[in-house]
Amino acid sequence: MLPITICNGRDELAVFAKLQARAEEVDSNVTAIVQDIIADVRARGDAALRDYARKFDRCELEHIEVPREQITAAYHACEPKLKAALHKAADNIRAFHQRQLQQSFITHEAHGAMLGQKIRGLHRVGVYVPAGTAPLPSSVLMNVLPARIAGVGEVILCTPPWEGKASEAILAAAHIAGVDRVFLLGGAPAMTAMAHGTETVPQVDKIVGPANIYGATAKKLLYGTVDIDMIAGPSEILIVADDSANPAWLAADLLSQAEHDVLAGCVLLSTSQKIAEETAAELERQVATLPRRDIATQALRNNGAILVCGSLQQALDYANQYAPEHLELCVQNPLELLGAVDNAGSVFLGHYTPESVGDYYAGANHVLPTGGTPRFFSPLSVDDFVKKTQFVYYTRDALHAAKDDIAAIAQAEQLQAHGNAALIRFM
Repeated sequence: MLPITICNGRDELAVFAKLQARAEEVDSNVTAIVQDIIADVRARGDAALRDYARKFDRCELEHIEVPREQITAAYHACEPKLKAALHKAADNIRAFHQRQLQQSFITHEAHGAMLGQKIRGLHRVGVYVPAGTAPLPSSVLMNVLPARIAGVGEVILCTPPWEGKASEAILAAAHIAGVDRVFLLGGAPAMTAMAHGTETVPQVDKIVGPANIYGATAKKLLYGTVDIDMIAGPSEILIVADDSANPAWLAADLLSQAEHDVLAGCVLLSTSQKIAEETAAELERQVATLPRRDIATQALRNNGAILVCGSLQQALDYANQYAPEHLELCVQNPLELLGAVDNAGSVFLGHYTPESVGDYYAGANHVLPTGGTPRFFSPLSVDDFVKKTQFVYYTRDALHAAKDDIAAIAQAEQLQAHGNAALIRFM
């Protein structure tokens, strides 16, 4: 299923070039379709949303908004084991993200001047949670809880129908996370409704959450009308493994991403050819047992790779070049390598930290940059849900001391009125 490439300075470069090109371009047809949807929803509002639900989700929407009592009922009906797990995960997520809170500040300068920064939560945020191939209650917790910690005034959630109705698991998670309103909408129509508002859906200041190619393209096109978290593509995992790794565990971790999407990227960099070969064999064995084996098999064949590196340093160099969404360091001393990691969305250290720990439970966010963008994007955090307003207060003495410097800089920029605004107060 996965051929093994020996890193020789040439063959592995071709492998990485293919992997990195897998999702770089959005089909122009997708963009055209999404542009039409955006224009239609803006023009017709709720009527367009109902038509798209009928067309894309094969669902007649009696109500666009899910009644509050249905959300509460879904929580109480939630299977006890799942409910307990969601509560524990929510506690972990809150604990991690509470530490990200920043404080407003004021500094006192010479002559009685003051400068400062005020931090406050956004007014209203829209969270999108997919349910196309499976409901994702974990995405509710990961997107909503940081917004609540940031002090966002109102959080609304859009999710497409699951088997003709709202997913009870998603509704239960929405209840736990404290979502204000839930709307049964999917993809580009949902993004447009949140960005521009309709008769039923309120306009938001920012949209966060993963989506398929149509929803992600809509987010990209709507950026500027609203803020967005990031433009995320297909999921990916890269594992660095030495000879202490367990091939069965490595295969399981690769498959945890392969089952997501046929475009998911799955890469193993090992310093041991024996580990590489045994992992390839384990992939063949384990994928055959998966309910989503067709998706996983296609992802591995099209976007998977196993490479044998000459050293851990070489493996880390390639990992930084690839800049994966999820990076696992399945090595004997992972903490010693952490400092060498420059580009990764989230790093999972050691043999007992599979990527799924981060997806569901540990508390660090699972909304991560993809497609090489960990070079400059960060995981979703409390920072994504606040805005910063700076303020300046100068006394007469403070401005008198600064006026000539202000005028000199204004003169250099040929903006005389800027300088005059400071000088006129002392004429």
